[in-house]
Amino acid sequence: MPRQYRTLVWLGAINVAMLITVTARADPASCKVVKMGQPSWTDIRVTDALAGTVLDAIGYHQKIEHLAVPIIYQALKNQQIDVFQGNWMPAQKHFVKSYQGGFERLGTNLSGAKFTLAVPEYVAAAGVHNISDLNKHAAKFDHKIYGIGPGAPADQNIRKMIAANADGLKGWKLVASSEVGMLSEVSRDVARHRWIAFLAWEPNPMNVRYHITYLKGGAAYFGPHYGQATVYTLGRPGFSRQCPNLAHLFGQLKFNVAMENLMMVPVAKGKVSAKHEAVDYLKQHPQLLQSWLKGVKTASGQKALPAAEQALGIK
Repeated sequence: MPRQYRTLVWLGAINVAMLITVTARADPASCKVVKMGQPSWTDIRVTDALAGTVLDAIGYHQKIEHLAVPIIYQALKNQQIDVFQGNWMPAQKHFVKSYQGGFERLGTNLSGAKFTLAVPEYVAAAGVHNISDLNKHAAKFDHKIYGIGPGAPADQNIRKMIAANADGLKGWKLVASSEVGMLSEVSRDVARHRWIAFLAWEPNPMNVRYHITYLKGGAAYFGPHYGQATVYTLGRPGFSRQCPNLAHLFGQLKFNVAMENLMMVPVAKGKVSAKHEAVDYLKQHPQLLQSWLKGVKTASGQKALPAAEQALGIK
């Protein structure tokens, strides 16, 4: 081969190698540890566990920060955490408005959720179908509504309902503790066939463990259609620019109500860890990885799907 042709071939090989290197470029090392804000909600524990399982499998490391929702938004703004998978809308519209510019939306991770007040089915059978029916039977409820915590947006909305005397609720008391505390009270009252009104949402194991009825009304506080909600994944400001591979991944992590309801039951009962359940679920549903990891690379710049399948023992 003449020398000039050998030179052209050599230069062409260099260009191809450079193209491959650019195409397979990984996120910078500063993106390798992904700090995620997590309130004490079972659904977010499960979805964070799914995300963490995938991150581990492709060479990243997840670090969970256990924080109340208002602190999570502050931490995103201050770039103390990277990602939050629990932006329930419209329930968190106050925080979204207050911290506009303090985060970026990476994608929708759940549609078809709902979030409003509920009662056990036997209470509904006795005539309580609407939030406006609660005050008609106030004594049976001991003038109490059970919530999940002072920092939760839904609890704040319940307080506003009571203060505004919406549906005759003035004088009622919001009992705010935590998701676990509220559901423990629900369990005790259901076992004794007592009347209780409480904050309910789907997905959550309560929809599998108990026979409950979501109450009509309250659209001004929870949104229409039983507080129908969409859950978004948020990143800190500049996250998608600084960590484009991770942003691409989080934009493709999609869940569904049935999946989360099913996964949360053993986790809520304390039978398995959220991480154990996530690994098991992905092994049983490997097709999820194909959609979640499309176009995603490992932390070192290789194709993510085969690396994740190998790490999880799939195929």
